[in-house]
Amino acid sequence: MRRVNASRLALIAVGAIIVQALPWRAVDALAGDATGDAAADASKAESKKSADNPVVHFTPEQQSSKGSVTIGGHRIDYEAEAGTLVVHPKDWDDVPQNAPQDEDKNPRPEASMFYAAYFKSPEKSGTDKGGTDKGGASQSAAARPLTFCFNGGPGSATIWLHMGAFGPRRVVTADDSHTPPAPYKVVNNEFSLLDASDLVFVDAPGTGFSRIAGKDREKAFYGVDQDAQAFADFIMQFLAKYGRWNSPKYLFGESYGTTRAAVLAYLLENDHSIDLNGVILLSQILNFDASPDTPQFNPGVELPYELALPTYAASAWYHHKLPEPRGELGPLLEQVEHFALTDYAAALAAGATLPATQRDVIAERLHQYTGLPLEYILRADLRINGGEFEKTLQDDTGETTGRYDARFSGPTLDLLSKEADYDPQSAAISSAYVSSYNQYVRQDLHYGAGREFKPLVDIEKDWNFQHQAPGAGAPLPQATNVLPDLAVAMKLNPDLHVLLNAGYFDLATPFFEGVYEMQHLSLPARLRDHVEFAFYQSGHMVYVHEAALQELHAKVADFIRRTSSAAVP
Repeated sequence: MRRVNASRLALIAVGAIIVQALPWRAVDALAGDATGDAAADASKAESKKSADNPVVHFTPEQQSSKGSVTIGGHRIDYEAEAGTLVVHPKDWDDVPQNAPQDEDKNPRPEASMFYAAYFKSPEKSGTDKGGTDKGGASQSAAARPLTFCFNGGPGSATIWLHMGAFGPRRVVTADDSHTPPAPYKVVNNEFSLLDASDLVFVDAPGTGFSRIAGKDREKAFYGVDQDAQAFADFIMQFLAKYGRWNSPKYLFGESYGTTRAAVLAYLLENDHSIDLNGVILLSQILNFDASPDTPQFNPGVELPYELALPTYAASAWYHHKLPEPRGELGPLLEQVEHFALTDYAAALAAGATLPATQRDVIAERLHQYTGLPLEYILRADLRINGGEFEKTLQDDTGETTGRYDARFSGPTLDLLSKEADYDPQSAAISSAYVSSYNQYVRQDLHYGAGREFKPLVDIEKDWNFQHQAPGAGAPLPQATNVLPDLAVAMKLNPDLHVLLNAGYFDLATPFFEGVYEMQHLSLPARLRDHVEFAFYQSGHMVYVHEAALQELHAKVADFIRRTSSAAVP
């Protein structure tokens, strides 16, 4: 999540939170050099080279520890591993090694990817009936579900899911307001997913404790396809290292992590013959043409305005900004969703041919559903992007509405600005997450002494959003759209199930956008019920709201149990 924003990048291909951990709005100085500081990075070995071997930038690491977490009143003991695996670009080992003198000048790129893994300890009994496989895991443990979790950005480390949702420890933050400065409260996470699955939290190359090195390192790892390839390499190595080939396997991606998960599901299936049991998506964006961040730079594509409208209505409902009193949120959203895809969509499609009288009718409906001033809606030509809505909804009180979570508000930085200048939710909770994680990973997981942890890195300038979809002969010159990847993965593996989770108050990746995308997956009728939906009265990080976190845990744990081929030991 980014704190102060410089601009809402249009790219966008690039989408949204994705840019800020999704969106392109902002990028913090938090970032720093994505390649890491050699002095501070103990995982980088002294460059070694011989006449026969290329330069080695990194060596794998591993720190072991033990702990316990209480979930639903039951204590679960676990073994934790914090470490790194070294990954390379696609087909790197098929390229002839450079001559020693060239390797000195142009060392090939590689990445050291950090992970924190939690394995439920085997139940203690008088005899060991499980046996042990060659990877070191008992046979019963090897059959336990395994979920790989990652946040988005691109450029975000996976601390948000780790410390906010599913890790054994959770940082407590204010529900919809600014969390006071340290000391922060870190508690047993009774909503950890360890009751249903072993967990692996992975930092993308260049983020967190992960690092990249070598010639053209950004080109090698910073891109839709390059990033997914690195994660596929990581997962294959992890399965081998810990003897988990026979485990039911899941991906859990948040924000840009949903984009990554769709591509990764296809790569694992098509390139590595790995069938996943499930893909779990939180705050989805698979088609960047639908992002509400910068649709003004993509005229003629009206979908972002239509799909964001239900979230605008939910946000106005929450802040009591609707002109007429409304009851429950559900019925209101049904009305708005229907209007968005019918009368509103037809009006936007008409463009300049829309009659003035009809324009006035649509503007009045938008006023009723968003609470924005009628005159403002008319001046905006019926089209309000995400940043404009965030800045304008609470203009009368000088407050900016949260982008990641519209329940949050904060003082507007520039009262004359057109769009929001920052995200109040990011400002409200980021310090708590970053501080607590830095303490936890070093104290409990015994990793990171003397090293810099990078929660967010500014990589948008280097990120390649062109994507080569399944069946395409080359990367396509269009906004990123990974719907084909997920659809093909589900066709190649007809037992693959998908769970989409979304918050009603998410202005970065609106919930209705995710619904629309899933309704446009190219799937045969018999596979359509393999996509499930779950919605929460929360924002992008639905787990920030404790009641929503409890629901999220229940739904995801149930999904894993139902789609595992074997019962959880």
